[in-house]
Order: sequence, then C-alpha cells, then structure tokens
Amino acid sequence: MSAGHDDALVSRRVRRLETLLEERGLLPAHALDEVIDAFLAEASPANGARVVARAWTDPGFRARLLADGTAAVAELGLSAGGVQPQRLRVVENTAAVHNVVVCTLCSCYPIRLLGPSPGWYKSEAYRSRVVREPRSVLAEFGLHLPADTEVTVWDSTSETRYMVLPRRPEGSGGLAEEDLAGLVTRNALIGTAEL
Repeated sequence: MSAGHDDALVSRRVRRLETLLEERGLLPAHALDEVIDAFLAEASPANGARVVARAWTDPGFRARLLADGTAAVAELGLSAGGVQPQRLRVVENTAAVHNVVVCTLCSCYPIRLLGPSPGWYKSEAYRSRVVREPRSVLAEFGLHLPADTEVTVWDSTSETRYMVLPRRPEGSGGLAEEDLAGLVTRNALIGTAEL
C-alpha cells in the first residue's frame, strides 16, 4: 500500500468521524478547523529561534534547556507539543558532534517550536536514509561536515520530540538576542543546516 493511499484513507476516516460528531451535535460545525487553525497560528520556527537565542545569551537557561527542554521552553511560554504533552529533548551541536533529527515511523516533530514540518521531513526517503547514511543526506542539503565530526541521529517518538541547539555563528558576539534569533533557520533546528 502506498503512502499516498494511506494518507487518503486516514483523511477519509478523520472526515467521516468529524461528520458523525457534527451530525450528533457533539461538535459544532467547523470547530475542529478552528482548533487546528488556532494551534497552527502559534506554531513557528521563530519560537525555536527565540529559544536558541536565549540559550546563546544566557548560560543558565542553556544548562536548563539541555537538562530539561520541556521545562526550559515553558519558561518562555512555549511548548513542543500538540494535543497531548510531549517531552522536549534539546541536543547541542559542538565542534566535535553534529546532531540531526528524524522520525523514522511517521513525522513526529515539535510543531509549536519549528512550525509545520517541511515535506522532505515527512518523506520516506529522508526518514529511512538519514539513519543509514546521514552524511550523504546532509550533503544533499549542502552541509559538508569535517570527517572527524561525529554525526548523531535522534529519532523522535510520539512521546519525545527533539530540537537541535545549533552552534552560535562566529562573529555574532555583539548581537542582541532578537538579532541572534533572526540568524536561526528551521533546518538548523532540525540539524540539516549549520548557521
């Protein structure tokens, strides 16, 4: 069965369930769309960028973020999760280690911090290949790491989401937190790019 067929089947089932709930008066018409729209309105890679900029400028926050990402982002009024709470684990890129995130089973992803996931993140090709040949996949994104840099792949689950804390760009020491946040990209938060 193809992935497209699976998606169509799930979409039809979800729509049928929504229709039944509306017909029985358990859910007002378009209520689900309103909830989803409200959720996505607050989901943006700018949120993750804000978290990173704070970690770059506040060593105490950085330590808390790496120890317990869920609690640290809550300090900024943010969360990683969707409908149900998820644990956020933040992994830090260093000169010796580069981290990249994937969800091999589906496309689990910290939507509130990174915005809606890009199409390539959900693709079967990315999900399967980044685990087996991460350097090749990263090269396709234009990221060529030194041979002695260890690449660690983190597999998200329905309970745990991952976000990469990219290395702070050289020469950014004098920038304000807001300006630093402007340097951070969604791909860097996933680990398919450096800054």
